[in-house]
Order: sequence, then structure tokens, then C-alpha cells
Amino acid sequence: MTPSGVITITTDFGHRGPFVGVMKGVMLRRFPGARIIDLTHEILVHWPAEAGFWLARSFEHFPAGTVHVAVVDPGVGTARDIVAIEAAGHCFLAPDNGLLAPVAARAGQVRIVRLTAGHLAHLNVHRPSATFHGRDIFAPVAAEIAAARVSLDDLGEPATALAPSWVDDPLVEARSVQGVVIAIDHFGNLISNIDSSLIERFRLPLVHAGAHAFPLLRTYGDARPGEYLALVNSFGVVEIARAEKSAAEGLGLSRGAPVIVRDRTDQPLI
Repeated sequence: MTPSGVITITTDFGHRGPFVGVMKGVMLRRFPGARIIDLTHEILVHWPAEAGFWLARSFEHFPAGTVHVAVVDPGVGTARDIVAIEAAGHCFLAPDNGLLAPVAARAGQVRIVRLTAGHLAHLNVHRPSATFHGRDIFAPVAAEIAAARVSLDDLGEPATALAPSWVDDPLVEARSVQGVVIAIDHFGNLISNIDSSLIERFRLPLVHAGAHAFPLLRTYGDARPGEYLALVNSFGVVEIARAEKSAAEGLGLSRGAPVIVRDRTDQPLI
């Protein structure tokens, strides 16, 4: 991988407090020429599955050689590993808590390195705090990679596997596909982890969630205000929406809620 100088940051920090800003400051002290992009800081707290989902579906929109830092880290300060992976011409840096499993699955062939204290010491990363590894480890390491001063081999020891995702892949059966709500956006749309390719075989897809069933339409404007609908969104996954309103509030559903797609010629499961 040839670094592009671009770094993306994904966290569950939100925008209260200085945490995101401090991470950027550390990166810029190490590499003043870095171009830093906020992917999102609104991941559900302590849920790496959502961060992995968005990162896996977003990285391909950035230049090859981008370094992607993801800090959703309920195990911060414990013995959990930190990993760097190289995949599809990009570099990813995250705790090894299942966050990067969707990235690896989508990218295909990956190279994995587990960071070690000895290797970090060579980068002048010493005595990190117990609660803010985003500042003390992830930010300086990302800056060094983006500046092309280190490679993955300089960071740690090779590894062959990543921790599995917290959320199973969709269950594909003869007459249905079952996944979950993996994210809720600013508009209250319920975004599932069901890829559009998994439902192409259904002639008239019907999407079931929360004891309701919704037709699969093309776009939000194909429903009247207040009506519910399902669609394949711009990231290529099934989404449940409510025209000009919040589907999440209206249905009382949240992340982890089951979503089932069947052909409407079959009897619904729920």
C-alpha cells in the first residue's frame, strides 16, 4: 500500500468533549500534512458491529492508500489486542473486538498485524492511558502510517485471524433472508445488514419487521407522507423508512431488531 495522506476516523465518541479534536491534534503534530476526514462519531456506544458495517461500506469511496482509524472500544485498557490490517489497497486500525470482521469479509484478501508494546515503543508510543487509546495509540500510529514512515511490519507481529463480528451474517434460506437492523440514521431510517444481492431472487419482495410488512419501493417519494416503505438504499442494503417521518420512532424498533425479506406470494413469517 502506498499511503495517500488521508486518514478517516470512526468512533462512538459523539461531539461532547474534546476527544475527537484531541485525536486530530495528535495526528497533526506527527504529520502536519495529513488530511483527516470524520467518517462518523455517532456509532451506538460500545457496539463495534455498527462501526464495522459503516466502515466496510464506506472505505471504497476513499482514495487507495487511505488509513482508516476506528475506535469503538469497550475493552479499552484491557488485554484486548489492537490490529492493523491491509486490504484492497487501504489500511485499517482498530481494536480486535469484531469491528474489522465485516471489512475483511467485504475486502477479501487481508494482511493482519497485531500491535505490540515493543514495536510501539520504537514509534515513541509509551505508557498509554487506560482509557484513551484513541489519543495515545491509534492517533500516533495512524499518522505514522499515513506519512509513509512505517509499514505494517513495523507495528507488530503477523496474525492469521480477527475476532468475529458481534452480529451474524444474514441467514439465507430457500424462501427468506433474515438479518437485523444494524444502524439508524439521522432521519430515523432502519438500516439492515441485508445486501440487495441476497434478495434479487424474489419477484415481489416484502420486508417484515416489528410485526409489520412493508413493500419494497424504489425511493422515499414513492410513498405518501407518513407511510412506511422498504427500499434498497445508497449503500446497497435493505432499509425500512417512513416518508418524511422516523420509522424508528413510529415502529419502536432499534438496532438488533430482526428484519426478514420474503416474496409477498408466500405467507409472512411474523
